[in-house]
Amino acid sequence: MAKLPFSFYQNEDVNALAVQLLGKQLFTLIDGQLTAGTIVETEAYKGVIDKASHAYGGRFTPRTRVMYSPGGLSYVYLCYGIHHLFNVVTAPKGTPHAVLIRGIEPITGIEIMLQRRNMPVLKPNLTAGPGALAKAMGIDKLLNEKDLLGDEIWIEDHGLRFNNEAIAAVPRVGVDYAADHALLPWRYYIKGNRYVSKPNG
Repeated sequence: MAKLPFSFYQNEDVNALAVQLLGKQLFTLIDGQLTAGTIVETEAYKGVIDKASHAYGGRFTPRTRVMYSPGGLSYVYLCYGIHHLFNVVTAPKGTPHAVLIRGIEPITGIEIMLQRRNMPVLKPNLTAGPGALAKAMGIDKLLNEKDLLGDEIWIEDHGLRFNNEAIAAVPRVGVDYAADHALLPWRYYIKGNRYVSKPNG
């Protein structure tokens, strides 16, 4: 096992951490079923100063409480009442940073993922997009506030690295409500990867 250590998640630079998560492998073990994929797309959310963040302005609610915990926990919430989205809580306690995982390239348990998504054959949309990857990996509210060093959901480092030229930095998706902050290039993805949700912007 090469699980990312607790110290990895304490980085206060959420943008750097969002980039560092590219190439890491996300795992879930649910009811004995192991699934995993390589992270190929992330979005950074910079806490109280980020108009797109759930914690903007210091908002502290039952939903956002986990964001104020020390980094290394999962933050799973329901979007539009339909899709579960999986975020990695980062930074030390009291700094509500998080990284949304938007796309993974499936590597383990692909048949299980296809069943969960009710798809007959493997196509990029199996795990491209945060709602799709959460469903494929069995991530729902039951996996909220889980320790990412635990044995239900975790992230491993297998030594895969990308140089800056291979990584795109573009505006985030679906955060028009954030006004000028919607234009910040805080979404990162591996150029040319088929499992990126929206490669062009």
